Amino acid sequence: MCDIYVSADPIQYEQRTRSMRIHGVVTSIRLENLCWDVLARIASKDQLSTNQLISQLYDEIISRQGRVDNLSSFLRVSCMRYLSYVAEKHEKDHLMMSQPVELAEKMPAQVHKLTMRRQAS
Repeated sequence: MCDIYVSADPIQYEQRTRSMRIHGVVTSIRLENLCWDVLARIASKDQLSTNQLISQLYDEIISRQGRVDNLSSFLRVSCMRYLSYVAEKHEKDHLMMSQPVELAEKMPAQVHKLTMRRQAS
């Protein structure tokens, strides 16, 4: 069961520090390479650079909570929340694909026969 975790390439959990400016203030952020990769994926999806995404996340957390005590931890949690969201969506999509078979039991017999014929062809 743990093979998926322990077989991870050590480069993924190696930490890397990047410096960036947030509102003109230089800050250093130290994250695992996998987190940097996930942030890059999120940024790309939103057509932003990774630095732009981090600045936007920073602005939004400040706006909502007034402060962020640990930006690196906040970014790690943001990555995990994104991956959880993607996994949950994938799970729901998978369930939706199997739903017609489950609903077939509730369909009138004539509709069920038509559905089964379409699935067979």
